[in-house]
Amino acid sequence: MGKRVAIVGSGQTYHKSARLDVNGIELIHEAVTRALEDTQLTLKDIDAVVIGNMDHFEGINYVDTWSVDGSGAYMKPIFKVTTGGTTGSTVAMAGYYTAASGLFDTVLAIGWEKNSESDTTGAIITAFDPIWDRPAFAGAVAGLAVEASVYMHQYGITEEDAARVSVRDRRHATKNPHAHLRGEISIEDVMKSPMLSYPVKLLDMCPRTDGACAVIFSAEGRAEKITDKPAWVWATATRHNYVYIGDWEPTAGLKTLESASREVYQKVGIREPLKEIDVMELYLPYSFAGLSWIESLGLCGKGQAPRLLWDGVTDMGGELPINLSGGVISCNPIGATALIRVAEAAMHIQGKAGQRQVPDAKVALATGFGGCFWSDIMIMGKEKK
Repeated sequence: MGKRVAIVGSGQTYHKSARLDVNGIELIHEAVTRALEDTQLTLKDIDAVVIGNMDHFEGINYVDTWSVDGSGAYMKPIFKVTTGGTTGSTVAMAGYYTAASGLFDTVLAIGWEKNSESDTTGAIITAFDPIWDRPAFAGAVAGLAVEASVYMHQYGITEEDAARVSVRDRRHATKNPHAHLRGEISIEDVMKSPMLSYPVKLLDMCPRTDGACAVIFSAEGRAEKITDKPAWVWATATRHNYVYIGDWEPTAGLKTLESASREVYQKVGIREPLKEIDVMELYLPYSFAGLSWIESLGLCGKGQAPRLLWDGVTDMGGELPINLSGGVISCNPIGATALIRVAEAAMHIQGKAGQRQVPDAKVALATGFGGCFWSDIMIMGKEKK
């Protein structure tokens, strides 16, 4: 059995639509520097590095080699993971398992992206087999729109119900100095925004962001010496179930998330997630996911998510606050996006979340999403398990 591992600190850049003032190496360096400052560590204290981004988007491979001046991995073990939109959560899990292995005590996990220098839609299209699997609807938006349409038809969900998710996350973002989009919006704003692919409108969707995040994982014995408030990783699960995008069937709910959440709940003994988890940071790339996917997480029955949203259950101060950082709808540096979810969840356990802090948070959950409707989950807590 591996060692128990905690998140001891993290650092983020201030995310924007375009960081023209820095290159990729410098962007990575900002996040790493802030994570080291947060933990009062130096690069000498880091035993290994894990890094990831959507290298196919920028068309530049081998980030683990050319970014060493930014990551600080000179003469240290480093490896890259890239798993589509779940890259950030996969980086987090790789950092966790590397520290748990017993080979390294303290591991630096880095996710980053310069979306201003990439072509997301072009990259998504050319990622698929050109004969058997290339999607005709092109890019991410229309695929999500298919899922949203099925969900609306099956359960009578409205566009206004989904808009409530965007309103919540953008309101939460006003408390997060690192968020990309920090202005409040209304239901009317969402409904009047340009239609992208029915029923998904501009303000239903996440932005494209430049930014980076770094999270430091440390094994027991070392973690307690770094901080007196570690966020212990209790369990992880990943579901990259599909080989081809055509294997995914448009259904209401995210099947991979349902399966992954059942696994982590069973591992840590959670039976009623709505009551037993204090805060969630979810990878919700568009508003309808904030309804359908919380049903997949077992927070309520199928088709019942709008009630939780309208009743304020998931708002700041509610029974189970979701995306107090502003979430993906407010900030989306893709290779870092899911790692930010992990960092933000851990900050609540550590009491470092500032104006968005959940008082006395003991259990937090973070998710990643991407690719062929993949899902990752990490659950962490104040106590060791």
